[in-house]
Amino acid sequence: MHIQRQSSVDSSELSRRSEELIKASSNRYRAVVQVANRAKRRRYEDFDNFDEHQMKPVIRAVFEMSDELMQPEIISDVSSSMDRSI
Repeated sequence: MHIQRQSSVDSSELSRRSEELIKASSNRYRAVVQVANRAKRRRYEDFDNFDEHQMKPVIRAVFEMSDELMQPEIISDVSSSMDRSI
């Protein structure tokens, strides 16, 4: 008996976004490590948030990072607010 989990993630969309991240990076290894580090950080930050467990941390990291790549204003908003707090 094989139990299949229902995934809310479109695998073709995940694949497309992953390829975009790799293409945008000068180093494929570094891109993979950055995604892994983001996923690890998010996993511990959102440990108590049960709603976020619908999507695996690595998949969520790929989606977040590809959004940041496609929408640079996200990064500038975050970095400018971080600069003000330092």
